[in-house]
Amino acid sequence: MVLLYIVLSVYIFAVNFYSVMLLISQRNEFGDNATKPTGDGKIILAAILGGALAVYISMFVMRYRIKNILFMILMPVIAVLNIYFFYLAYSSGLSFIVVR
Repeated sequence: MVLLYIVLSVYIFAVNFYSVMLLISQRNEFGDNATKPTGDGKIILAAILGGALAVYISMFVMRYRIKNILFMILMPVIAVLNIYFFYLAYSSGLSFIVVR
């Protein structure tokens, strides 16, 4: 059981780290005036997988894409859902993963 908690914690850390690195790479590649498509799908997918809070916080820290209304509304909503699902996973003892 402890191993499942460790795996879930590492997963959360890895997805958040990947989300921040993805946002940094997009900022470095395209800059503030993005004339090319910026690949919002990758960021949204990383947010849905568990990195929404990291994306939202790093957007403010780097002052990158703050004017994008999709991210300003969607990221906090997904972040609340992520936190709720991770809370359920930890508080239930990960019983939904273990097949008995």
